[in-house]
Amino acid sequence: MTKEGWFKFEDKDYDFPFYKKNPHIPKWGWIVLLFVWIVGFILVMSDTVPRAILCCIVFIVPVLYFLDWDYHAIFRMPSGRDVALAVALFVGYLIYAMLMGILLEHFGIVSSGLVDGESVTIMMIFTPIFTLMGEEFLKFIPFMFLLRVIYKYTHNRKLAIIVSVALIMVMFASMHAYNYIMFLYALFIQGFGSIFEFYGYIKTKNILVSYITHLCTDMFIFALFLLGL
Repeated sequence: MTKEGWFKFEDKDYDFPFYKKNPHIPKWGWIVLLFVWIVGFILVMSDTVPRAILCCIVFIVPVLYFLDWDYHAIFRMPSGRDVALAVALFVGYLIYAMLMGILLEHFGIVSSGLVDGESVTIMMIFTPIFTLMGEEFLKFIPFMFLLRVIYKYTHNRKLAIIVSVALIMVMFASMHAYNYIMFLYALFIQGFGSIFEFYGYIKTKNILVSYITHLCTDMFIFALFLLGL
């Protein structure tokens, strides 16, 4: 496999699907995935385990269909090295979020505290196990689409990745925002902060790596709430 257009940190054993017609998704297929994305976006906000599981099914099954059921193109059992990478990225995100939070607070940009710590219970830990996988696909599907479009017209893989990641980070931030101030906060915390999860996926082409990083982050936050910290 040629290394041209690859970042040095990428593992070269796997590539992103779809963007080089590997495999090809017809136009109607992208329309289907757009519909899947909208339905999944609604379901990902679920607070029940059954709906959260349905969210995963809604995302994963259509994507696997267009992959000709080759699940190794997006899912592989993480190696010890992959898990270590995911945990390291989780720690990196915590440090980034803490420092960025201090900086934003200095400029009067703070979270509106949408999560009530007193309402968090031990049972709420189970739902994110599934909804966070849904959130990964909320990023994955538009990332693949943008990667395909940008690469098609530029034939520049690195440029396509950089622009696609930047746009998805802004989109992801907007999903956590309810007003202008909250958007600025979400842009730097959830939006730009998702670069840690993107790094894990871009390096390994394994969604489970970015998922583990994301899961560690949210479980850590839940633990802080449960401990009253």
